[in-house]
Amino acid sequence: MPAPNWSGTRNSRGGRVKTIAAVLVAAAALAATTVSCSASSAASGVPTNPHFASPVYGRAATLSGPITVGHIIDPESGATTGSPSSYGYTDEEFFASGTASAFRATSDPSDGRWKIAPTTSATYRTRIVVRLPTNPKRFNGTVVVEWLNVSSGESAPDWDYLNPMLTRDGYAYIGVSAQALGIEGGTGITSTSASSGLIKQEPSRYGSLHQPGDEYALDIFAQVGRALRLDKSTTVLAGLHPSHIVAVGESQSAFYLTTFADALQPLTQTFDGIFIHSRGGTGAPLSGASITGSSSGGPADLRIRTDLTVPVFMFETETDVTKLGYAPAQQPDTSRIRTWEVAGTSHADSYIVGSYASVLGCKAEINDGPQHPVVQAAFTAFAKWVTAGTPPPSPRPFVLASQNPVTLARDAQGNVIGGVRTPAVDIPSSSLSGVPAAGASVLCSLFGSTTPFTPSQMAQLYGNKATYLARYEKSLNQAISGGYILPQDRAGLLAQAEQVQFPS
Repeated sequence: MPAPNWSGTRNSRGGRVKTIAAVLVAAAALAATTVSCSASSAASGVPTNPHFASPVYGRAATLSGPITVGHIIDPESGATTGSPSSYGYTDEEFFASGTASAFRATSDPSDGRWKIAPTTSATYRTRIVVRLPTNPKRFNGTVVVEWLNVSSGESAPDWDYLNPMLTRDGYAYIGVSAQALGIEGGTGITSTSASSGLIKQEPSRYGSLHQPGDEYALDIFAQVGRALRLDKSTTVLAGLHPSHIVAVGESQSAFYLTTFADALQPLTQTFDGIFIHSRGGTGAPLSGASITGSSSGGPADLRIRTDLTVPVFMFETETDVTKLGYAPAQQPDTSRIRTWEVAGTSHADSYIVGSYASVLGCKAEINDGPQHPVVQAAFTAFAKWVTAGTPPPSPRPFVLASQNPVTLARDAQGNVIGGVRTPAVDIPSSSLSGVPAAGASVLCSLFGSTTPFTPSQMAQLYGNKATYLARYEKSLNQAISGGYILPQDRAGLLAQAEQVQFPS
């Protein structure tokens, strides 16, 4: 898959390859207005919680910019081609600063009803990436705030996975450098070499930045969200007036959003909805320690608390349910919680990794499943839930063949039983799995596998190509009517089906 070619991005191809794996991962002079955001909830319209009077939970970041010194270093993007301007979007950057708190859990039960208390505090100064429709009339009223992923370097996997839907439907997008690695540099959880961080890469622009540690990341993210609500002059949003602000995050960022939902959201009421994309069975630790360490900072079967007043949507792949341990944390859908377990998907896949799989040392064909179209449909349903109160569909979870170890039940073609159904698994032309090929490296094991059917196997299953295409189209229509694929993706998926080979 072609690499992005965004104007102003200064990362090398080698850096891009390393950060694609992350999915899995002098003071700057300010040339524009500084926007100071009051922390008054009453004046902002931000929901308040009368049970928590501490000013810690009402803080907002101070937003400054747009930044024009030096060159912007955009988050790495493995799938999106072209500049934001090619989608009719701006690409600017602001700084966010303030004093953030770290927290400790006074109670952290597995049902998610955590109680926390602030501990230390520290000043911070980070960056946010702001992408807006150049035509303000296209803005649909919702701001999407992504917790940028730092498993290795810094990337924006949900900007990738959710486009072209995000830009087509007129969302505003904010990417937040919440964690230390993106700013200060360091070694990510999926890499063996260190990332230099923004400060070292472009000191003339980012030299004033400082992220004091990941124990402060949750509060930094909350303060940025609140600042967007309090930006009365709408400098950051260029005059746009949002009606809803939602949080998104994938992989390591999803672990953090799980903790955020249970620990911070009830106290700060920052977001109108939280979209958690590919979490495992726990959350990120409050201590800021690595989520892969022995100290998880909470129970291994952590659920989303059921007393939240905003929608929480969890999107889970086969890899997440098995390898990342989500299965013990499964919970029933409620009026505020939805989970989609999507058949034929892996934690990261060919849409994100593309032709770089071989560069990353993956010997076998990685997963080529339907995550990209389904996650766009999932977010569309989530946004409608947030804005209009219409709940998304509630599909059944995967069928398990074994609880210990967690093993998914599969059909005769090798595809999982249960979960969100699409033509990729119901009228298959391959076996799609979140389980990697034998001998895969630790990194490649996150990418699952694809075993294409031979032309003769296709003939045995369907007889001829016309029958296959008719059945595929019927299944696709059912997935679209069920809300699991968007109508806009219909033509592209049918074109892919046309490429499937049968005996000549």
